[in-house]
Amino acid sequence: MKSKRFEVLGNRPVNKDGYVKEWPEVGLIAMNSPLDPKPSIVIENGKVIELDGKKRENFDLLDYFIADYGIVLKNAEKVMAMDSLVIAKKLVDINVTRDEILEITLSLTPAKMAEVIGKLSVLEMMMAVNKMRARKTPSNQCHVTNLRDLPVQIAADAAEAALRGFAEQETTVAVARYAPFNAISLLVGAQVGRPGILTQCSVEEATELLLGMRGLTAYAETVSVYGTEPVFMDGDDTPWSKTFLASAYASRGLKMRYTSGSGSEVLMGYAEGCSMLYLECRCLFITKGAGVQGIQNGSVSCIGVPGAVPGGIREVLGENLVAMLLDLECASSNDQTFTHSDLRRVARSLMQMIPGTDFICSGYSSIPNYDNMFAGSNWDAEDYDDWNIIQRDLKIDAGLRPVREEEVIKVRNKAARAIQAVFDALGFPEITDEEVEAATYAHGSKDMPERDMIADMKAASEMMERGITGIDIVKALKTKGFDDVADSLLKLMKLRVSGDHLHTSAILDKDFNVISAVNDRNDYTGPGTGYQISAERWAELSNIENAVDATKIK
Repeated sequence: MKSKRFEVLGNRPVNKDGYVKEWPEVGLIAMNSPLDPKPSIVIENGKVIELDGKKRENFDLLDYFIADYGIVLKNAEKVMAMDSLVIAKKLVDINVTRDEILEITLSLTPAKMAEVIGKLSVLEMMMAVNKMRARKTPSNQCHVTNLRDLPVQIAADAAEAALRGFAEQETTVAVARYAPFNAISLLVGAQVGRPGILTQCSVEEATELLLGMRGLTAYAETVSVYGTEPVFMDGDDTPWSKTFLASAYASRGLKMRYTSGSGSEVLMGYAEGCSMLYLECRCLFITKGAGVQGIQNGSVSCIGVPGAVPGGIREVLGENLVAMLLDLECASSNDQTFTHSDLRRVARSLMQMIPGTDFICSGYSSIPNYDNMFAGSNWDAEDYDDWNIIQRDLKIDAGLRPVREEEVIKVRNKAARAIQAVFDALGFPEITDEEVEAATYAHGSKDMPERDMIADMKAASEMMERGITGIDIVKALKTKGFDDVADSLLKLMKLRVSGDHLHTSAILDKDFNVISAVNDRNDYTGPGTGYQISAERWAELSNIENAVDATKIK
């Protein structure tokens, strides 16, 4: 007979997930692989001639790039001689400052960095994250997409997401030709919800860069880097070509960060027998060497791979920490869905929520997951109340805020009317009053009326041929009476000239003041230091609508 208890357990959601045993030879190991290279560095005449056990004449492209650009050589031989356990203890020691840690970690090699992280428990990594993130104030980023690329719905969803607290918003497309319309809908809607939101449109790189150069987006993060040469070469890329692309964005006033994450090399079949953490360390050292201000990492879209091996979720936190140890902005994933278990997906996120990161999610789905064109997220629009109550329960700031229904309806309606006005002013296909009304109250695209997608795609292509820019959107809003939204967009355009938002971990407040690692530097040195929730912010976080005022109970 079979045990009834085991039968019940076997049907639990967590047992619908996929798991594998470690297989180091193909990279199916999270950390501390017996096949990882041993840490080493040899420097002659200011040049690295040996890196992690490999002589310069045997370097691959990644080794050359990391050796020449990714390591501060001044202290390298000294800190490489330190015991990795000693360095690990410094990470959790409140008497050792962030600046002191960076003097060490910026001069480590990838193998040494992986070895240090391997000495830490999850709790110790969280303590280190609290000290090592670049910007003192944590924040959050979301996805705004839908199954049918409906511009009015994107605008309304973007406005609500901004109202709920997301500092950055990202869209992509179901159909590639819709990209220009998705970009302007997100741009307009976000500014309605809260002035100063940065937006991006994640599509093919040439289109993405063009949209940014025209002022239709403000940042980018989908320039991917990988931990082995064959995976880089599979995409016809090198660390140098990625660096050139990053400089193209930055030179046009576009904030940008790279994307990397454990598991990609395993999926591509080129892990070269190394652990996921070591390969991710190589990605992060390339990012640092390229001069990019930040990274989206934490496995991201490959989360199913580390999620399947022992210690894989620990490794995800470890790679987030490595980004911070290299003084990079960290958008710490909590992105793509990876489990059937609600308990497991929350456990995966608490390690970033509790200590706080620059962007706790690099893709919280602000829409229902059926509308998420990034393949679904670990969190979605149906989880807003859970997220807010977890913040309230633990007294943590995870970037979001409770909102009132009437507030949401108001901004959704205004955003829908604003994008309707832009489409009318620029001669795009009509957005009807019926669509505006539906978007105001919709949960997702299933609640929206039909729309002529062929006409939209044709108009989107013509829009690019006409050379429409962000200034044209400003003019359209102004002529239609949306002066405040036009003013916000114009301020966003002006920021492209100053470039202040290109500083590490930069976000904007509602008055377009830049908050970054420069003027909001993390100064944690123990209890009572670093980021402290203000009385005003705590009142906002704790004031949920369904909380009972016990003093009024009779």
